[in-house]
Amino acid sequence: MANKVAGDPTVAPAILRLFFHDCFANGCDASILLDSTPFFESEKDAVPNTSVRGYEVIDEIKSVLEHDCPATVSCSDIIALASRDAVGMLGGPSWRMPLGRKDSRTADKDGAENLPSPHDNFNALVSTFRERGLNARDMTALSGAHTVGMANCENYRDRVNSDVDIDASFAETRRKTCPANESYGGMAPFDEQTPMRFDNAYYKDLIARRGLLSSDQALYGAVGRQDALVEMYSTKGEMFAKDFAKAMVKMGNISPSKETHMEVRLNCRMVNW
Repeated sequence: MANKVAGDPTVAPAILRLFFHDCFANGCDASILLDSTPFFESEKDAVPNTSVRGYEVIDEIKSVLEHDCPATVSCSDIIALASRDAVGMLGGPSWRMPLGRKDSRTADKDGAENLPSPHDNFNALVSTFRERGLNARDMTALSGAHTVGMANCENYRDRVNSDVDIDASFAETRRKTCPANESYGGMAPFDEQTPMRFDNAYYKDLIARRGLLSSDQALYGAVGRQDALVEMYSTKGEMFAKDFAKAMVKMGNISPSKETHMEVRLNCRMVNW
């Protein structure tokens, strides 16, 4: 991970996103890594995952581990540990990540289509997280992962072109790279000030009505239920770091359904036959 991030720092937020997308589709089981087969469709082909990347990083880590310690470390544990290390490499907290996950023998493309949407309102977000055993505080802390990384225009076009709960100068700037009623548009950082540093600037942006996605800004202002928590995170970065670490462990403990057949894959892209 260190070598990959040194060569391309954007790998770090990509791996963090990969972990989130894996855990939210039938638990943390590395099902997102599986390529399509005649028996199932890959989660990689689900709409929310079309811009997910970092698969080759997990492949390389797995290859080294299989050479040194074959058939022992699951792909799902690799994703969990890599995401933790990615946060630390960007200046964020570290934590003890429980291990012992296994890998699914099938993918859940339908589940991957039902991840939280960048257009979700507060109630929809709370419901989606609750279904995974995560409460509103977990949700608000985990959303702080958007202190790093970028978003595609299609995910923030409506926000900057039609939302009224937005800082006017921020919206004007973002519209230059993501105009309304156009098929093109560029990427934008979630946090303009420190886009590659894992800090609490995300929450300061929400208070300033400069959240990039509608689902980001939904945490502050309109409904009000998380306002006090957002305000605390914006001034107490250490509290955000502590809660984020706890929520990552909690998310990492989301288990696959009981009927899911599990194993330790030898190749993260395919099941053991």
